[in-house]
Amino acid sequence: MSASEPLQSHREKIDEIDQKILELLKERGQVVKEVLETKIQNKLPIYVAGREDEKIQRFREMATSYGIDSDWAEDFLRMIMTASRASQSLSSFPRATPDPKTIVFVGGGGGMGKLYARIGEASGHDVRILEKNDWENADEILKDAHLVVITVPIKVTEQVIESISPKLPQTAILADFTSNKGQILDTMMRSHSGPVLGMHPMHGPDVANLSKQLMMVCPGRDQEAAEWVLQQCALWGMRIKTVNPEQHDHAMNMIQGLRHFVALLHGSFMKEFDLEPGHITDFSSPVYRAELMMTGRIFAQDPELYADIVFANFERRTLLFDFFQHHSKLMELVQQNDREGFINEFRSISEFFGGFAEQALEESSYLIHRLAERFAE
Repeated sequence: MSASEPLQSHREKIDEIDQKILELLKERGQVVKEVLETKIQNKLPIYVAGREDEKIQRFREMATSYGIDSDWAEDFLRMIMTASRASQSLSSFPRATPDPKTIVFVGGGGGMGKLYARIGEASGHDVRILEKNDWENADEILKDAHLVVITVPIKVTEQVIESISPKLPQTAILADFTSNKGQILDTMMRSHSGPVLGMHPMHGPDVANLSKQLMMVCPGRDQEAAEWVLQQCALWGMRIKTVNPEQHDHAMNMIQGLRHFVALLHGSFMKEFDLEPGHITDFSSPVYRAELMMTGRIFAQDPELYADIVFANFERRTLLFDFFQHHSKLMELVQQNDREGFINEFRSISEFFGGFAEQALEESSYLIHRLAERFAE
């Protein structure tokens, strides 16, 4: 008798149960598809936060009644729901307006333009793309447009806005997707006398659909005329946060400008000292592996895009100078071998972070454990 024979019957039983689970998941997927079709017919949002929260809570309670860990059960359900939302990327979407709107994406050949063009078309709108090679046909493409979204690189956004605005219908909504709102919004307001809306999708072009994604909105002019645009985003399942341009840009200077430059510092130092990522991961804890992944993903993308983000405006560049000067002060701790000074600075920062530090520890631990489980070799 081989060592595995006593376990054979148990393994076969587990295989049978696994097959039943997959069959049930397939059946659930079919029901979800029917729900989606009903939502589209009735113009209901793809994602409703309250409904999902209620479902998760009930599922946790049921898991507990079966003696199953409720945290694990929630993770399992969230994965199922995520897969369901991903499958919706191939489906139609509800439309916010009785009749289709004509939407033009200027620079729509890029990643974000393609994504929103696809979902706009799947919602039944008349979607058009205007690229630099189409400029001689711009008047025809922009004719009767209800919404014109600028999705070109930041460095040419203002130039494109100024060039295209005279060609827009008076009633067209002029909007943009850039991560720099104040100056861009001013340019749109100055160049176009009709409705203006600043928008910043807080995601990349690689998402399967827009459900649960965040759209930052900076109102410009005639918000009432642009209300259907926000309703459409809500029907796609997006979360919408309205902020003023100053709030937005101040936060983005830290979130995008500084964060991306820190990634450049990290990667540049590794390159300078020949610290190859593949070699480092062999010795990395899950925590450092996660940090290295966040750095590495930047360098798998377009360098011109990140240069535009980092050097987007004077305030962002000034913040980088302040960042360098602050690091020079901290360097004195290393130069003077000041262990006590390091501890004091650490404690001071801990007090500044307050309760968020514990929240960050809990959330990052969750991510790190899942990363280790999924990609451990």
